[in-house]
Amino acid sequence: MSRHLESRKTYLNLKKLPIYLLPFALCLLTSCLISTLRSPSPVIAQTSQTYRVEADRLLQEGQELIEKKQFEAAIEKLRHALSIYRSNSDYVGEGNSLHSMGDIYWYQYQYVKALEYYKQSLLLHQVSGDRKSEGDTLNYIGIIYTSLGQHSKALSVFQQALVLYKEIKNREGEGWALNQIGSVYHKLGRWPKALEFYQQALLIAKQINDRPAEASTLNNMGGIYDHLGQYPKALEFYKKALAVHTRIEYLEGKGRTLNNLGAIYSQLGQHIEALEFYKQALVIVRQIGDREGEGTTLNNIGRAYRNLGQYTRELEFYQEALAIHKEIGYQKGEAESFQNIGGTYHKMGKYIKALEFYQQALAIRKEVGDRPGEGKTLNNIGLVYDNLRQYSRALELYQQSLAIAKEVGDRPGEGKTLNNIGYLLEAQKQPELAIVFFKRSVSTYEAIREDLRKLPKAQQQSYTETVASTYRRLADILLQQDRVLEAQQVLDLLKVQELEGYLRNVRGDGKKLEYLRPEDEILNQYSELQKTAIEVGKELTELRKLDVKNSLNSTQKQRLTQLVELERKINRQFNTFIESKVVQDLVKQLSLTASKQSLNLEDLNALRDDLRKLDAVLLYPLILDDRLELVITTPTSPPLRRTVPVKRAELNRVIAEYRSALETPGSNAQALAQKLYTWLIKPLEADLQQAQPKTIIYAPDGQLRYIPLAALHDSKQWLIQRYRINNITARSVTDFHTKPQKQPRILAGAFGQAAATVNVGDQSFQFAGLPAASKEVRTLVAAIPGTLGLLDRDFSRASTLQRLNSFNIVHLATHGKFVVGRAENSFILFGNNQADVVTLDEVKDLTMTNVDLVVLSACETGLGGKLGNGEEILGLGYQFQRAGARATIASLWQVDDGGTQVLMDGFYTALKQGMTKAQALQEAQKALITGNYSTVGGKRADIEVVDNRTGQARRVSVDTLQHPYYWAPFILIGNGL
Repeated sequence: MSRHLESRKTYLNLKKLPIYLLPFALCLLTSCLISTLRSPSPVIAQTSQTYRVEADRLLQEGQELIEKKQFEAAIEKLRHALSIYRSNSDYVGEGNSLHSMGDIYWYQYQYVKALEYYKQSLLLHQVSGDRKSEGDTLNYIGIIYTSLGQHSKALSVFQQALVLYKEIKNREGEGWALNQIGSVYHKLGRWPKALEFYQQALLIAKQINDRPAEASTLNNMGGIYDHLGQYPKALEFYKKALAVHTRIEYLEGKGRTLNNLGAIYSQLGQHIEALEFYKQALVIVRQIGDREGEGTTLNNIGRAYRNLGQYTRELEFYQEALAIHKEIGYQKGEAESFQNIGGTYHKMGKYIKALEFYQQALAIRKEVGDRPGEGKTLNNIGLVYDNLRQYSRALELYQQSLAIAKEVGDRPGEGKTLNNIGYLLEAQKQPELAIVFFKRSVSTYEAIREDLRKLPKAQQQSYTETVASTYRRLADILLQQDRVLEAQQVLDLLKVQELEGYLRNVRGDGKKLEYLRPEDEILNQYSELQKTAIEVGKELTELRKLDVKNSLNSTQKQRLTQLVELERKINRQFNTFIESKVVQDLVKQLSLTASKQSLNLEDLNALRDDLRKLDAVLLYPLILDDRLELVITTPTSPPLRRTVPVKRAELNRVIAEYRSALETPGSNAQALAQKLYTWLIKPLEADLQQAQPKTIIYAPDGQLRYIPLAALHDSKQWLIQRYRINNITARSVTDFHTKPQKQPRILAGAFGQAAATVNVGDQSFQFAGLPAASKEVRTLVAAIPGTLGLLDRDFSRASTLQRLNSFNIVHLATHGKFVVGRAENSFILFGNNQADVVTLDEVKDLTMTNVDLVVLSACETGLGGKLGNGEEILGLGYQFQRAGARATIASLWQVDDGGTQVLMDGFYTALKQGMTKAQALQEAQKALITGNYSTVGGKRADIEVVDNRTGQARRVSVDTLQHPYYWAPFILIGNGL
């Protein structure tokens, strides 16, 4: 995807742009301005009225024609003006006419011709002593050198301009020169260095209130953070630039920045949003006739359609872009188009055709010195050879790509190439080495994710989806190697990552992915080889650019030959790296170390000790495309894996069908419950029989989060009748140790009779009263001494929140809603008939360190109402734990009002008897299943329930409550003690 720097000269519009962004010739549109630049010679003074008016008129008309892109007519005007100025020895007029003629060739991408005119103009400015014009022309000469890929010359010229502007105290020019120096380092991929100069330029722009320069610099800084994979910072700077461009009505800058914003959203996986930005940019660049910008935007639109799977449409846009870039001679744009077209054929499986276009892109990128682009193209070419099973060639190209990514600080590119190397090594039957590179890829993505904390939830989540496959692949291959403990660690990272992407404020335990000692040694060996490759690559790049221009001296030619041979040697070393004795010895050590599961041994022992005390086992399922992996840890064994041959699509289909049956009272749910049991529990029966646990601590994956494990059936009984179920997000964010306070002190609130409407953003939600909720709270008050009941009007936001941390159990018998796509707007409703709510975003700021349990006894407090990948299941429940509460009970679907009352009565009765939270919930659920309420102190009786589909009340027997619709929706999340 193309990135733009604001170094291209803008259209000539004096009202909108500072003088330093325009050719200096525009300063000479009036004779008044001419006279202030240089004291005329006596001859000029004597004839000023006879030649100056005519020459100035021609110069001005020429400039106007340039603005209209009527270049041939402009040339005629400027040549006539130049002739008059020369015949009168007017160096100022002559210099500015030449400068304007250079502009014409510059706009037509005839850089060598433009350079010729700018150099003549520079000489005349130096002769006339016009230092400002000299500085301006130096800057444009520097831009030409940059466009020609002659970056050393460009830096030298820009530095001269900077010194000159400082001497004459021209702050505008100084800022521009700093920006241009930054742009050279930007193109070289030396991004920290570029940022240093951009920051200096931005400071000057703000000091002198130069808004166009400020916007330009902000855009450039956004590009730096983009390349560094710091997407929140990139968005911040691009949006600031866009705001300024819009305010000053600078369309060219606005078009560029819209393109760059689209690129960020594309990187984050939000392709529809990216396409919208690109379409806005296309309208602008076509409106102003920016052909370079049009070609770039067409390329970007094509990329968006590729990401949306519309390959035919993408190819049309790439080909249109390529035609434009060839027409105007914009080489970098050509390279981008060639690469994109290659990518389309690559996706279509036409590898030879793809290779043809990739090679054309690579040749251009090497010629113009585009190191970041070169690295990306090398990665793609490597992937083609990988697909063709030419693994040695593919590995060689991946190494070169990775070296460049590390050289220029391209973290996303580094992560992708490491991932590709992992897949390649796996294909070569080198699973131990594949794991090493997958781990390094995951570590790279983890570093990027750390920077994403500032982004909105949707953007974090979409980025997660673009990289989650690497985590899953690493876990997959670890499981295949029976390195189950390490796989569990990766699953923890992925689960925390998914949750963080959804809620923004999740904190893990600060642990990072760990490496075995031999893995560290392998990576150290690899890094040393890479350092050499990076240094050789840098020097080769500079010499090859000189070689293309046929400007190498004899010493440089000899050095080029040496470096080419050294590069070949390094490539051979990379290719033989995995077969080298040192690495193979380390792989043997790695196999022994991994088989002993020495990684996190202390953690493993602590975990076993926890499980022993809790009389529990820990179950992690992992859904893969071709199978389901079950990871179980018992008090007496390390993590074990059991493989179930069921494909993801089939598993998800049954989950969706079972979910529908669970939400329908009277449906036959057992058949589907049994099928899921055969996949999730039956493969573990021997392990469970040996461990004899009372509790299953469960960390569900993906759509398994949408169904309660308690509601699986073995053809004789429900799983909850055999085991307590304690849901967790991941072991790394769960505390097994803290015990509850012995005497329950309950704060209970109920949304009873009144209806309410809640408006959130552009959405409106209507809620009916929950009559049984009031009864539920009154029963609690009567049954458990010290319970404070807040009903209806007394159940207000103010009266409830101030009391939360004074109780160890908070029971909220009210509506809760998870707003799909906007987690921060999700809420819990209070009962004072004022649409009084506490939002998810506010929950995290509450203090609930004294609270053992929050019970959300209402509709949809655990689910947003739309199936996705299940992270919203944790919802409000997790947020309460974030505020300090040890555990939460939340519901997976719209619960029955009366049935919930019966369940909660049983739960609290059991809790009062001294049972743990997990045990009390199990006993209450068993009571509804069997109709035997003796263990929870209840009696059989008919109750009134409300049909959530019709809203009508009806009397039902407690025998009806055995259907999982009534007892299964509530899940315990967190500490189950």
